[in-house]
Amino acid sequence: MSGASRRAEALALLGLAQRAGAVVKGTQATRLALRRGDAKLVILAEDGARAQLDKVVPLAQARGVPCTNLGDQATLGAAIGSGPLTAVAVTRSGFGKKIRTLSG
Repeated sequence: MSGASRRAEALALLGLAQRAGAVVKGTQATRLALRRGDAKLVILAEDGARAQLDKVVPLAQARGVPCTNLGDQATLGAAIGSGPLTAVAVTRSGFGKKIRTLSG
């Protein structure tokens, strides 16, 4: 499977996770999910603002939650039926593990 098709599959799975109620969207909601221990995977936009990424990445690292990228802000938001987003958190481990595997 090519990298592009794996990424497309990961984005489709992220959309499914959103419909299942297993995604929180936005920097603030992602930080809250990390603080509560709900986040199993953090997905960051490749073109996210450094200030926003600096709010999420250190917290995820401190909590032992993996981070990955699946594209730019527009792609990340579109995958879950939203506008552009810098960060989302997956809150169910099954979805998180599969998305992480597909994202490489």
